[in-house]
Amino acid sequence: MVKVHETSMRITSGIESLNTYQFHTHTAEHYFCKVCGIYPFHRKRVTPDYFGVNVYCLEGFDPTGIEVRATVGAGMK
Repeated sequence: MVKVHETSMRITSGIESLNTYQFHTHTAEHYFCKVCGIYPFHRKRVTPDYFGVNVYCLEGFDPTGIEVRATVGAGMK
């Protein structure tokens, strides 16, 4: 995932194939594909004006050189 400001993100196709999952405060939004189940992006409640984007879902994007950091899912808010 990379952090992208909402003004810099544009979905060009497939929006009709997405479902949103919310829990706890219902502030964060986690998007999943209804067809294949992949998790392409989300909005965290602590940074609602940014998207976390799964770069492996971006057509024509080479993620080589992007820093990888390990996370513990239970600690994500």
